[in-house]
Amino acid sequence: MDSVLAFVIGVVIIVIGLAVSIGLHEIGHLVPAKLFGVKVTQYMIGFGPTLWSKRKGETEYGVKAIPLGGYIAMIGMFPPAKGERAGSGSTGFFRALVQDARDSSAESITAGDEHRAFYLLPVWKRIIVMLGGPFMNLVLAVLLFAVLLMGFGVAQASTTVGSVSACALPATSERQTCEPGDPAAPGAAAGIEPGDRIVSVDGTPIDSWVQSTAIIRDHPDEPIELVVERDGSEVALTVTPMLSERYATDERGRVVTDAAGDPVTVQAGFVGIGAATETVQQPVTAVLPAVGENVAGVAGIILNLPQRMVDVANAAFGPEERDPNGPMSVVGVGRVAGEIASLDEIPLASKAAGLVGILGSLNIALFVFNLIPLLPLDGGHVAGALWEGIRRSFAKLFRRPDPGPVDMAKLMPLTLAVVVILGGMSALLIYADIVKPVVLF
Repeated sequence: MDSVLAFVIGVVIIVIGLAVSIGLHEIGHLVPAKLFGVKVTQYMIGFGPTLWSKRKGETEYGVKAIPLGGYIAMIGMFPPAKGERAGSGSTGFFRALVQDARDSSAESITAGDEHRAFYLLPVWKRIIVMLGGPFMNLVLAVLLFAVLLMGFGVAQASTTVGSVSACALPATSERQTCEPGDPAAPGAAAGIEPGDRIVSVDGTPIDSWVQSTAIIRDHPDEPIELVVERDGSEVALTVTPMLSERYATDERGRVVTDAAGDPVTVQAGFVGIGAATETVQQPVTAVLPAVGENVAGVAGIILNLPQRMVDVANAAFGPEERDPNGPMSVVGVGRVAGEIASLDEIPLASKAAGLVGILGSLNIALFVFNLIPLLPLDGGHVAGALWEGIRRSFAKLFRRPDPGPVDMAKLMPLTLAVVVILGGMSALLIYADIVKPVVLF
Protein backbone atom coordinates (compact mmCIF):
# COMPACT_ATOMS: atom_id res chain seq x y z
CA MET A 1 0.00 0.00 0.00
CA ASP A 2 1.25 3.51 -0.85
CA SER A 3 2.70 5.11 2.28
CA VAL A 4 0.79 8.38 1.77
CA LEU A 5 -2.51 6.53 1.38
CA ALA A 6 -1.73 4.40 4.45
CA PHE A 7 -0.93 7.57 6.42
CA VAL A 8 -4.27 9.10 5.44
CA ILE A 9 -6.13 5.91 6.33
CA GLY A 10 -4.50 5.89 9.78
CA VAL A 11 -5.54 9.50 10.39
CA VAL A 12 -9.10 8.85 9.18
CA ILE A 13 -9.44 5.82 11.46
CA ILE A 14 -8.43 7.89 14.49
CA VAL A 15 -10.74 10.77 13.51
CA ILE A 16 -13.68 8.39 13.12
CA GLY A 17 -12.76 6.60 16.34
CA LEU A 18 -12.54 9.90 18.21
CA ALA A 19 -15.91 11.02 16.80
CA VAL A 20 -17.50 7.74 17.91
CA SER A 21 -15.91 8.10 21.35
CA ILE A 22 -17.28 11.64 21.68
CA GLY A 23 -20.68 10.53 20.42
CA LEU A 24 -20.87 7.72 22.96
CA HIS A 25 -19.66 10.10 25.69
CA GLU A 26 -22.64 12.35 24.96
CA ILE A 27 -24.98 9.36 24.86
CA GLY A 28 -23.75 8.62 28.37
CA HIS A 29 -25.24 12.01 29.35
CA LEU A 30 -28.28 11.80 27.08
CA VAL A 31 -29.74 8.47 28.19
CA PRO A 32 -29.86 9.09 31.96
CA ALA A 33 -31.05 12.67 31.40
CA LYS A 34 -34.02 11.44 29.39
CA LEU A 35 -34.67 8.59 31.84
CA PHE A 36 -34.84 11.12 34.67
CA GLY A 37 -37.27 13.32 32.72
CA VAL A 38 -34.97 16.21 31.82
CA LYS A 39 -35.83 17.83 28.51
CA VAL A 40 -32.88 17.59 26.12
CA THR A 41 -33.16 19.96 23.16
CA GLN A 42 -29.89 19.15 21.36
CA TYR A 43 -27.40 16.30 20.95
CA MET A 44 -24.39 17.48 18.96
CA ILE A 45 -21.03 16.02 18.00
CA GLY A 46 -18.54 18.83 17.43
CA PHE A 47 -18.75 22.60 17.72
CA GLY A 48 -19.26 25.51 15.35
CA PRO A 49 -21.51 25.54 12.28
CA THR A 50 -23.96 22.64 11.93
CA LEU A 51 -23.15 20.31 9.02
CA TRP A 52 -26.16 18.04 9.46
CA SER A 53 -29.02 17.75 11.91
CA LYS A 54 -32.35 15.99 12.29
CA ARG A 55 -35.05 16.49 14.88
CA LYS A 56 -36.56 13.45 16.51
CA GLY A 57 -39.21 14.22 19.06
CA GLU A 58 -38.08 17.11 21.25
CA THR A 59 -34.35 16.62 20.54
CA GLU A 60 -32.27 17.83 17.58
CA TYR A 61 -29.46 15.41 16.70
CA GLY A 62 -26.59 16.71 14.58
CA VAL A 63 -22.93 16.98 13.60
CA LYS A 64 -20.97 20.23 13.65
CA ALA A 65 -17.90 21.35 11.73
CA ILE A 66 -15.20 21.26 14.45
CA PRO A 67 -14.80 17.68 15.78
CA LEU A 68 -13.11 18.66 19.05
CA GLY A 69 -15.89 17.69 21.42
CA GLY A 70 -19.62 17.51 21.74
CA TYR A 71 -22.51 18.42 24.00
CA ILE A 72 -26.14 17.88 24.90
CA ALA A 73 -28.35 20.87 25.71
CA MET A 74 -30.54 20.29 28.77
CA ILE A 75 -33.08 22.91 29.85
CA GLY A 76 -32.67 24.70 33.16
CA MET A 77 -29.00 24.08 33.82
CA PHE A 78 -28.87 26.94 36.36
CA PRO A 79 -31.38 27.91 39.04
CA PRO A 80 -32.79 31.46 39.15
CA ALA A 81 -31.00 33.82 41.52
CA LYS A 82 -32.58 34.23 44.93
CA GLY A 83 -34.31 37.55 45.47
CA GLU A 84 -33.44 38.91 42.01
CA ARG A 85 -35.59 39.65 39.02
CA ALA A 86 -34.36 38.51 35.65
CA GLY A 87 -31.92 41.08 34.26
CA SER A 88 -31.57 43.02 37.52
CA GLY A 89 -28.16 44.15 38.68
CA SER A 90 -26.47 43.14 35.42
CA THR A 91 -23.78 45.82 35.46
CA GLY A 92 -20.16 44.99 34.95
CA PHE A 93 -18.72 42.34 32.67
CA PHE A 94 -18.60 39.44 35.12
CA ARG A 95 -21.97 40.20 36.65
CA ALA A 96 -23.44 40.40 33.18
CA LEU A 97 -21.78 37.09 32.35
CA VAL A 98 -23.46 35.46 35.34
CA GLN A 99 -26.83 37.00 34.52
CA ASP A 100 -26.57 35.97 30.87
CA ALA A 101 -26.07 32.37 31.98
CA ARG A 102 -29.14 32.58 34.19
CA ASP A 103 -31.21 34.22 31.46
CA SER A 104 -30.16 31.63 28.88
CA SER A 105 -31.05 28.85 31.31
CA ALA A 106 -34.44 30.42 32.05
CA GLU A 107 -35.20 30.97 28.36
CA SER A 108 -34.53 27.28 27.61
CA ILE A 109 -37.50 26.34 29.82
CA THR A 110 -40.70 26.48 27.75
CA ALA A 111 -44.21 26.65 29.14
CA GLY A 112 -45.27 23.34 30.62
CA ASP A 113 -41.69 22.06 31.02
CA GLU A 114 -40.83 23.92 34.22
CA HIS A 115 -40.68 20.65 36.15
CA ARG A 116 -38.18 19.13 33.68
CA ALA A 117 -35.26 21.50 34.41
CA PHE A 118 -31.90 19.90 35.13
CA TYR A 119 -31.27 21.87 38.33
CA LEU A 120 -34.46 20.44 39.87
CA LEU A 121 -33.11 16.87 39.78
CA PRO A 122 -31.99 15.35 43.07
CA VAL A 123 -28.26 15.54 43.65
CA TRP A 124 -27.65 11.84 42.98
CA LYS A 125 -29.47 11.99 39.65
CA ARG A 126 -27.46 15.00 38.50
CA ILE A 127 -24.25 13.19 39.41
CA ILE A 128 -25.33 10.15 37.39
CA VAL A 129 -26.15 12.33 34.37
CA MET A 130 -22.80 14.12 34.49
CA LEU A 131 -20.73 11.00 35.18
CA GLY A 132 -22.49 9.10 32.39
CA GLY A 133 -20.20 10.61 29.74
CA PRO A 134 -16.85 9.79 31.38
CA PHE A 135 -18.22 6.37 32.34
CA MET A 136 -18.89 5.59 28.66
CA ASN A 137 -15.28 6.50 27.83
CA LEU A 138 -14.05 4.23 30.62
CA VAL A 139 -16.16 1.35 29.29
CA LEU A 140 -14.84 1.96 25.76
CA ALA A 141 -11.27 2.03 27.07
CA VAL A 142 -11.74 -1.30 28.86
CA LEU A 143 -13.21 -2.87 25.70
CA LEU A 144 -10.42 -1.52 23.48
CA PHE A 145 -7.68 -2.65 25.86
CA ALA A 146 -9.35 -6.06 26.06
CA VAL A 147 -9.15 -6.30 22.25
CA LEU A 148 -5.54 -5.09 22.34
CA LEU A 149 -4.28 -7.38 25.12
CA MET A 150 -6.42 -10.48 24.65
CA GLY A 151 -6.84 -10.32 20.87
CA PHE A 152 -3.61 -8.90 19.47
CA GLY A 153 -1.41 -9.58 22.47
CA VAL A 154 1.58 -7.68 23.82
CA ALA A 155 5.16 -7.71 22.59
CA GLN A 156 7.38 -8.87 25.42
CA ALA A 157 10.85 -10.22 25.90
CA SER A 158 11.25 -13.93 25.22
CA THR A 159 14.00 -16.24 26.48
CA THR A 160 15.58 -16.21 23.01
CA VAL A 161 18.66 -14.11 22.35
CA GLY A 162 17.87 -11.43 19.80
CA SER A 163 21.17 -9.55 19.73
CA VAL A 164 24.74 -9.99 20.93
CA SER A 165 26.89 -6.91 21.55
CA ALA A 166 30.45 -6.94 20.26
CA CYS A 167 31.67 -4.56 22.98
CA ALA A 168 30.69 -3.45 26.47
CA LEU A 169 29.52 0.15 26.84
CA PRO A 170 28.06 1.75 30.00
CA ALA A 171 24.30 2.22 30.01
CA THR A 172 24.80 5.99 30.05
CA SER A 173 27.13 6.00 27.02
CA GLU A 174 26.13 8.58 24.40
CA ARG A 175 27.25 6.29 21.56
CA GLN A 176 25.92 2.87 20.72
CA THR A 177 28.57 1.71 18.23
CA CYS A 178 31.81 -0.04 19.10
CA GLU A 179 35.16 1.62 18.55
CA PRO A 180 38.75 0.28 18.76
CA GLY A 181 39.78 0.00 22.39
CA ASP A 182 36.31 -0.78 23.75
CA PRO A 183 36.31 -3.91 25.95
CA ALA A 184 34.82 -7.01 24.34
CA ALA A 185 31.39 -8.02 25.62
CA PRO A 186 31.46 -11.28 27.62
CA GLY A 187 28.52 -12.76 25.69
CA ALA A 188 30.25 -12.57 22.33
CA ALA A 189 33.48 -13.87 23.85
CA ALA A 190 31.62 -16.86 25.33
CA GLY A 191 30.13 -17.79 21.94
CA ILE A 192 26.49 -16.80 22.54
CA GLU A 193 24.68 -16.32 19.21
CA PRO A 194 21.43 -14.63 18.16
CA GLY A 195 18.68 -17.26 18.06
CA ASP A 196 19.96 -19.16 21.09
CA ARG A 197 17.18 -19.92 23.58
CA ILE A 198 18.38 -19.69 27.17
CA VAL A 199 17.59 -22.91 29.06
CA SER A 200 19.39 -22.27 32.35
CA VAL A 201 21.79 -19.83 33.99
CA ASP A 202 24.10 -20.94 36.81
CA GLY A 203 22.04 -24.11 37.15
CA THR A 204 18.70 -22.29 37.46
CA PRO A 205 16.04 -23.17 34.82
CA ILE A 206 14.96 -20.00 33.01
CA ASP A 207 11.31 -19.09 32.39
CA SER A 208 11.70 -15.38 31.56
CA TRP A 209 14.31 -12.96 30.30
CA VAL A 210 14.03 -10.89 33.48
CA GLN A 211 14.95 -13.98 35.50
CA SER A 212 18.12 -14.62 33.48
CA THR A 213 19.12 -10.95 33.62
CA ALA A 214 18.74 -10.88 37.42
CA ILE A 215 21.10 -13.84 37.83
CA ILE A 216 23.68 -12.35 35.48
CA ARG A 217 23.57 -8.98 37.24
CA ASP A 218 24.19 -10.67 40.61
CA HIS A 219 27.38 -12.47 39.45
CA PRO A 220 29.88 -9.86 38.23
CA ASP A 221 33.38 -11.21 37.59
CA GLU A 222 32.22 -14.78 38.38
CA PRO A 223 32.28 -17.54 35.74
CA ILE A 224 28.79 -19.05 35.39
CA GLU A 225 27.40 -21.78 33.17
CA LEU A 226 24.82 -20.72 30.62
CA VAL A 227 22.96 -23.50 28.77
CA VAL A 228 21.28 -22.57 25.51
CA GLU A 229 19.24 -24.47 22.95
CA ARG A 230 20.73 -24.11 19.49
CA ASP A 231 19.47 -25.94 16.39
CA GLY A 232 17.53 -28.39 18.57
CA SER A 233 20.46 -29.28 20.84
CA GLU A 234 21.54 -27.95 24.21
CA VAL A 235 24.93 -26.22 24.32
CA ALA A 236 26.71 -25.42 27.59
CA LEU A 237 28.73 -22.18 27.59
CA THR A 238 30.80 -20.50 30.27
CA VAL A 239 30.44 -16.73 30.53
CA THR A 240 31.96 -14.28 33.02
CA PRO A 241 29.75 -11.17 33.46
CA MET A 242 31.80 -8.01 33.75
CA LEU A 243 31.07 -5.27 36.29
CA SER A 244 29.48 -2.37 34.41
CA GLU A 245 27.26 0.64 34.98
CA ARG A 246 23.69 -0.45 34.20
CA TYR A 247 20.24 0.98 34.73
CA ALA A 248 18.50 -0.29 37.88
CA THR A 249 15.39 -2.36 37.16
CA ASP A 250 12.42 -3.58 39.19
CA GLU A 251 11.05 -7.12 39.40
CA ARG A 252 9.27 -6.65 36.06
CA GLY A 253 12.41 -5.50 34.27
CA ARG A 254 11.35 -1.85 34.08
CA VAL A 255 13.94 0.89 34.56
CA VAL A 256 13.75 2.51 38.01
CA THR A 257 13.67 6.32 38.13
CA ASP A 258 14.39 8.77 40.93
CA ALA A 259 12.15 11.57 42.23
CA ALA A 260 13.15 13.79 39.31
CA GLY A 261 12.24 11.11 36.79
CA ASP A 262 15.84 10.34 35.83
CA PRO A 263 16.91 6.68 35.49
CA VAL A 264 18.87 5.23 38.40
CA THR A 265 22.16 3.48 37.60
CA VAL A 266 23.95 0.73 39.55
CA GLN A 267 27.09 -1.38 39.17
CA ALA A 268 26.01 -4.85 38.05
CA GLY A 269 27.07 -7.87 36.03
CA PHE A 270 26.82 -7.42 32.26
CA VAL A 271 27.06 -9.96 29.42
CA GLY A 272 25.90 -7.93 26.43
CA ILE A 273 22.93 -9.85 25.07
CA GLY A 274 19.44 -8.61 24.21
CA ALA A 275 16.16 -10.45 24.12
CA ALA A 276 14.11 -11.20 21.03
CA THR A 277 10.50 -10.10 21.45
CA GLU A 278 7.40 -12.20 20.94
CA THR A 279 3.72 -11.29 20.91
CA VAL A 280 1.83 -12.98 23.71
CA GLN A 281 -1.93 -12.81 24.23
CA GLN A 282 -2.79 -11.76 27.76
CA PRO A 283 -5.46 -13.15 30.09
CA VAL A 284 -8.60 -11.18 30.92
CA THR A 285 -7.11 -10.41 34.34
CA ALA A 286 -4.50 -8.20 32.65
CA VAL A 287 -7.05 -5.77 31.19
CA LEU A 288 -8.13 -3.79 34.25
CA PRO A 289 -4.56 -3.38 35.61
CA ALA A 290 -3.49 -2.06 32.19
CA VAL A 291 -6.38 0.41 32.17
CA GLY A 292 -5.51 1.42 35.72
CA GLU A 293 -1.89 2.09 34.79
CA ASN A 294 -3.00 4.27 31.88
CA VAL A 295 -5.46 6.17 34.08
CA ALA A 296 -2.67 6.82 36.59
CA GLY A 297 -0.36 7.94 33.78
CA VAL A 298 -2.89 10.43 32.38
CA ALA A 299 -3.68 11.69 35.90
CA GLY A 300 0.05 12.24 36.45
CA ILE A 301 0.29 14.29 33.26
CA ILE A 302 -2.71 16.43 34.31
CA LEU A 303 -1.34 16.99 37.83
CA ASN A 304 1.93 18.21 36.30
CA LEU A 305 0.28 19.98 33.37
CA PRO A 306 1.75 23.46 34.01
CA GLN A 307 5.32 22.13 33.86
CA ARG A 308 4.40 19.86 30.94
CA MET A 309 3.09 22.84 28.99
CA VAL A 310 6.26 24.80 29.77
CA ASP A 311 8.26 21.88 28.35
CA VAL A 312 6.06 21.86 25.24
CA ALA A 313 6.57 25.61 24.78
CA ASN A 314 10.35 25.28 25.21
CA ALA A 315 10.36 22.54 22.57
CA ALA A 316 8.07 24.42 20.18
CA PHE A 317 10.05 27.67 20.33
CA GLY A 318 13.50 26.28 21.14
CA PRO A 319 15.94 23.48 20.33
CA GLU A 320 14.60 20.95 22.87
CA GLU A 321 12.93 17.75 21.72
CA ARG A 322 9.33 16.86 22.63
CA ASP A 323 8.70 14.39 25.43
CA PRO A 324 7.09 11.30 23.81
CA ASN A 325 5.16 10.74 27.07
CA GLY A 326 3.93 14.33 27.24
CA PRO A 327 0.62 15.85 26.13
CA MET A 328 -0.36 16.01 22.47
CA SER A 329 -3.21 17.61 20.55
CA VAL A 330 -5.58 15.82 18.22
CA VAL A 331 -3.23 16.86 15.41
CA GLY A 332 -0.31 15.10 17.09
CA VAL A 333 -2.34 11.97 17.81
CA GLY A 334 -3.50 11.84 14.20
CA ARG A 335 0.06 12.21 12.96
CA VAL A 336 1.27 9.36 15.16
CA ALA A 337 -1.60 7.18 13.93
CA GLY A 338 -0.71 8.00 10.34
CA GLU A 339 2.95 7.11 10.91
CA ILE A 340 1.99 3.76 12.45
CA ALA A 341 -0.27 2.95 9.51
CA SER A 342 2.40 3.90 6.95
CA LEU A 343 5.26 1.85 8.41
CA ASP A 344 6.30 -0.80 5.90
CA GLU A 345 8.46 -2.82 8.28
CA ILE A 346 5.69 -3.91 10.65
CA PRO A 347 2.85 -6.34 9.82
CA LEU A 348 -0.77 -5.28 9.41
CA ALA A 349 -1.79 -6.84 12.73
CA SER A 350 0.77 -4.71 14.58
CA LYS A 351 -0.51 -1.58 12.84
CA ALA A 352 -4.07 -2.42 13.84
CA ALA A 353 -2.94 -3.08 17.41
CA GLY A 354 -1.22 0.30 17.51
CA LEU A 355 -4.36 2.12 16.34
CA VAL A 356 -6.52 0.26 18.84
CA GLY A 357 -4.08 1.21 21.59
CA ILE A 358 -4.25 4.89 20.57
CA LEU A 359 -8.06 4.86 20.66
CA GLY A 360 -7.99 3.15 24.06
CA SER A 361 -5.59 5.78 25.40
CA LEU A 362 -7.73 8.59 23.93
CA ASN A 363 -10.78 7.30 25.79
CA ILE A 364 -8.82 7.12 29.02
CA ALA A 365 -7.72 10.72 28.45
CA LEU A 366 -11.35 11.76 27.89
CA PHE A 367 -12.39 9.89 31.04
CA VAL A 368 -9.75 11.44 33.30
CA PHE A 369 -9.82 14.93 31.82
CA ASN A 370 -13.60 15.27 32.15
CA LEU A 371 -13.39 14.41 35.85
CA ILE A 372 -11.42 17.60 36.63
CA PRO A 373 -13.69 19.47 39.08
CA LEU A 374 -13.89 22.67 37.04
CA LEU A 375 -16.66 24.00 34.81
CA PRO A 376 -17.40 23.53 31.95
CA LEU A 377 -16.08 19.97 32.42
CA ASP A 378 -18.32 17.22 33.76
CA GLY A 379 -16.34 17.12 36.99
CA GLY A 380 -17.28 20.74 37.66
CA HIS A 381 -21.00 19.91 37.59
CA VAL A 382 -20.38 16.87 39.80
CA ALA A 383 -18.46 19.01 42.30
CA GLY A 384 -21.31 21.54 42.38
CA ALA A 385 -23.89 18.80 42.97
CA LEU A 386 -21.80 17.28 45.75
CA TRP A 387 -21.41 20.65 47.45
CA GLU A 388 -25.17 21.15 47.26
CA GLY A 389 -25.72 17.75 48.81
CA ILE A 390 -23.31 18.56 51.63
CA ARG A 391 -24.98 21.91 52.34
CA ARG A 392 -28.44 20.38 52.41
CA SER A 393 -27.29 17.50 54.61
CA PHE A 394 -25.81 19.91 57.17
CA ALA A 395 -28.94 22.07 57.07
CA LYS A 396 -31.10 19.03 57.74
CA LEU A 397 -28.76 17.80 60.48
CA PHE A 398 -28.86 21.13 62.32
CA ARG A 399 -32.56 21.71 61.51
CA ARG A 400 -31.92 24.79 59.43
CA PRO A 401 -33.91 25.91 56.37
CA ASP A 402 -33.10 24.15 53.10
CA PRO A 403 -30.44 26.34 51.40
CA GLY A 404 -31.74 25.31 47.99
CA PRO A 405 -29.71 24.54 44.86
CA VAL A 406 -26.16 25.85 44.48
CA ASP A 407 -26.03 28.85 42.15
CA MET A 408 -23.55 27.43 39.65
CA ALA A 409 -24.07 30.46 37.41
CA LYS A 410 -21.86 32.45 39.79
CA LEU A 411 -18.94 30.35 38.56
CA MET A 412 -19.27 31.59 34.98
CA PRO A 413 -16.28 34.00 35.28
CA LEU A 414 -14.13 31.06 36.45
CA THR A 415 -15.61 28.94 33.66
CA LEU A 416 -14.63 31.58 31.12
CA ALA A 417 -11.08 31.60 32.51
CA VAL A 418 -10.91 27.79 32.26
CA VAL A 419 -12.16 27.92 28.65
CA VAL A 420 -9.55 30.55 27.74
CA ILE A 421 -6.76 28.55 29.39
CA LEU A 422 -7.82 25.30 27.73
CA GLY A 423 -8.08 27.09 24.39
CA GLY A 424 -4.59 28.52 24.81
CA MET A 425 -3.14 25.12 25.74
CA SER A 426 -4.88 23.52 22.75
CA ALA A 427 -3.46 26.16 20.41
CA LEU A 428 0.04 25.67 21.84
CA LEU A 429 -0.17 21.88 21.50
CA ILE A 430 -1.45 22.11 17.92
CA TYR A 431 1.36 24.52 17.02
CA ALA A 432 3.95 22.29 18.69
CA ASP A 433 2.57 19.19 16.96
CA ILE A 434 3.03 20.97 13.62
CA VAL A 435 6.46 22.56 14.04
CA LYS A 436 8.04 20.13 16.54
CA PRO A 437 6.07 16.87 16.48
CA VAL A 438 6.66 14.02 18.92
CA VAL A 439 9.09 11.48 17.43
CA LEU A 440 8.23 7.88 18.34
CA PHE A 441 10.08 5.96 15.65
